[in-house]
Amino acid sequence: MPPVKINVNRRFPMPDTMGLDKYTVILFILRWIHFIAGITWIGHLYFFNFVNGPFAKTMDADTKKKVVPQLMPRALWWFRWAAMVTFISGWIYIFGKLHLNGAGLTGTGGLFTSTWGQWISLGALLGSIMWFNVWFIIWPSQKKLITWIKKGEAAAEAAAITKRAFLASRLNTYLSVPMLFCMGAASHFPSFDLVTVIAMLAVGFGLVWVLVNQVAPKAGANF
Repeated sequence: MPPVKINVNRRFPMPDTMGLDKYTVILFILRWIHFIAGITWIGHLYFFNFVNGPFAKTMDADTKKKVVPQLMPRALWWFRWAAMVTFISGWIYIFGKLHLNGAGLTGTGGLFTSTWGQWISLGALLGSIMWFNVWFIIWPSQKKLITWIKKGEAAAEAAAITKRAFLASRLNTYLSVPMLFCMGAASHFPSFDLVTVIAMLAVGFGLVWVLVNQVAPKAGANF
C-alpha cells in the first residue's frame, strides 16, 4: 500500500514568495521589537507572582531591608520599560498595518470587521489595561514601598499601598494568559465569537489560578 501524502499547503497555504518592500520590513521590525519587549515584560510579571511573591513571605524585616532595595529597583526598571516598549510598538504596528492595507476600522479586513482585527483588538485592550496598571498603580506604589523599606520606616498607609500594588499585579497575571491567546489567535485561529472568547477567558483564568495557588507555593520546595 503506497504511503498517504498529506498536502499541508492545501489546508494551510503558505506563499512561496513575499514582497519585501520597506513597509514590510518596518512592520516586521516593529513586531520583532514587540515580541522581545513583551517577553521581557511578561517574564518579569511571572517572576514577581510565581517566584518573588512566595519568597517575600519568608523574609523578615532585616532581610527585606537588604534584599528589596537591591532587587526590586532593577527588576522594576526592566518590568516597566518593557511594558512601555510593548505598548507603543504594538499600537504602532496595528495602526501601521491598517493604514498600509487601507482597511481602517470597519473596511474589509479592518480592525472591527476581520477575525485578525477582532482578536488583536481584544488582545490590545487587555494589554493596555495591563500597561496602565504597571505605570499608574504598580510602579508608583512600589517606589513608595521600596523607599520606606530602605529607610526602615513603617508608614501607616504601607499596608493599603501594598495591597493595591498586589491586586494590580495579580490582575495583570490573570489577564496575561488571555492576552497572549488573543495575540496568537489573531494569526492562527480563524474564528472569533462570544463562546470562544468566554471559553478562552475561563481556561486562561483557571490556568493562572492553579499556577498561583497550587504550583507557585510549592515549586522548588523539594529541589
